Amino acid sequence: MPGGSTTERETGTLETVTYADRPWQSSYADGVPAEVEIPDITLGQMFENAVAEFPANPAISFFGTTLTYSQLREYVDAFAGGLAKLGVAAGDRVALILPNCPQHVIAFYAVLRLGAVVAEANPLYTEAELTHQLSDCGAEYVVCLDRAYAVVEAARRSGRTRVREVISTSIPDFLPRKDQLLLRLPIPPARRKRAEIVTELPVGARAHAFLDVYRGGRAAPVRMSVPVATSDVAILLYTTGTTGPAKGAMLTHRNLVANAVQCRAWFADAQVGREAVLAVLPMFHAYGLTLCMTVGMLIGGHVVLVPKFDVTLVLDAIARHRPTIFPGVPPIYRALLDDPRSKNVDLTSIRGCISGAMKLPGELQRQWEGATGTPVVEGYGMTEASPVTHAGPLRGQLRPGWIGLPFPSTEAKIVDLEDNTREVPVGEPGELLIRGPQVFAGYWGNPEATRTVLSDDGWLSTGDVARMDAAGWFEIVDRKKELIIAGGFNISPNEIEDVLAGIPEVAETAVIGIPDAYRGETVKAFLVLRPGTSLTVDEVRVYCSERLSAYKVPKIIEFRTESLPKIGIGKVLRRALRDEEQAKAQRQATADGPAAADGPAATDGPAATDGN
Repeated sequence: MPGGSTTERETGTLETVTYADRPWQSSYADGVPAEVEIPDITLGQMFENAVAEFPANPAISFFGTTLTYSQLREYVDAFAGGLAKLGVAAGDRVALILPNCPQHVIAFYAVLRLGAVVAEANPLYTEAELTHQLSDCGAEYVVCLDRAYAVVEAARRSGRTRVREVISTSIPDFLPRKDQLLLRLPIPPARRKRAEIVTELPVGARAHAFLDVYRGGRAAPVRMSVPVATSDVAILLYTTGTTGPAKGAMLTHRNLVANAVQCRAWFADAQVGREAVLAVLPMFHAYGLTLCMTVGMLIGGHVVLVPKFDVTLVLDAIARHRPTIFPGVPPIYRALLDDPRSKNVDLTSIRGCISGAMKLPGELQRQWEGATGTPVVEGYGMTEASPVTHAGPLRGQLRPGWIGLPFPSTEAKIVDLEDNTREVPVGEPGELLIRGPQVFAGYWGNPEATRTVLSDDGWLSTGDVARMDAAGWFEIVDRKKELIIAGGFNISPNEIEDVLAGIPEVAETAVIGIPDAYRGETVKAFLVLRPGTSLTVDEVRVYCSERLSAYKVPKIIEFRTESLPKIGIGKVLRRALRDEEQAKAQRQATADGPAAADGPAATDGPAATDGN
């Protein structure tokens, strides 16, 4: 039977299991419903509900600053008024280029208050990356961190964007007053600290100060949201594919509300108005946006904002605010456990952890549970699904290496790799397809790309090769697409190859991800030079660093004297190179003994919170 499997279940009887049976629902933890009711509200209304129910509760904290829900709403109202004075109107795209900070949350809800669309961007983007995104979405307004201003201005001057108004902010803008004063002291320690966290804008910079826009809107705050449909686009999140430039995934209000509700259902024990969410994951990424901000607001939670991953910052936040929910990625959990300072911080307040972006090692699961008393479960998703679709139960069985069970109100099936209309038998590998209320509306201005991943009846092709067992658990066994996932970043090998091909000395190039016990994968580049030329590893890295974000720069570079393996049409066979690397690793492991594969490669530390 297509898509079915005859298996012996716990009852001892033989029965046929199909994807349509949704066997995963019987594996849910107690209290998790099979289906969830999605309220017909916008993200803005979801925020207003929290304000109405918990006006005096802490909404966000940032170092020593805390805003209650009513205070946060006052900032949102006024900043929306300031944006309106600058001309922002319904349907406009407003780019937010910010780390996790109060300004990000305020601007996010202020933009939505006006019926405009949030276009999130990474503050570490290069000029080329940001110019593409701003041009593609047609953003006329930008709210950015001071350190990103130079790149924004370069993109504006390129003539390829429509940007006309820029609002700049600094980390100290929302620090406690005493800390702001300390940073201004004319002493070397204060100067050094200020230089670390503040980038002074050049004289004559064409930018409005964030706090000036806020103050300008206080006289005419926007307290009522512009009416929008729940089917309207709320956010554009750019996602990297294996071919072509990044594409803007259109996530509607309904998509994002649905995924927040699904996540909240998964956290069945969560107490409304009493949880604290540690927001280390960047909110310009779908994972951080949903798991930290929108879920936090849905449950009237206290969102503790951490602008970048740093062990000291995270441990300080845990000690000060006692978070109960901590979404993350394996390098973050690993770094915290490995740091001796973590033994002096009580981690037992944490009761819910979902890890995503890369495979979660079983040993790390066990160590984290030993340190906190709470397991960290593996999850799965993609930007096009708002993003979460699967996770392991927060209470009950742990299965290391498996991505878990489809969320409530989510369908999943495995189809033939060549014919995605044909389901494969349960237990066999194929491409994972997903359908649910969290699945996106398509790619911005790119219906052709949309058709390649989204069927007319709503099935999203993930590009991942997976299998489902008879109990409804899913496991990723390979990737049909060739994205590299390093430290939680999605990295296109094509993008890096295009940059490398621009080096005059390079005749051939290929980029792959190789296994890394610490980062999941590490970017490796293969280069064949033109006859009579020379090039060093350092020269390649400098060239790349001027054109790519740091996490995309190859960590390992190998020069070859012979042509790279190709198929008949001349396309480099990345699979052959990966097979070579795998064979090399196996030989090394055999020579060095079983412990050889356990140590991390010589790479940079966990930068998982900085990427797209």
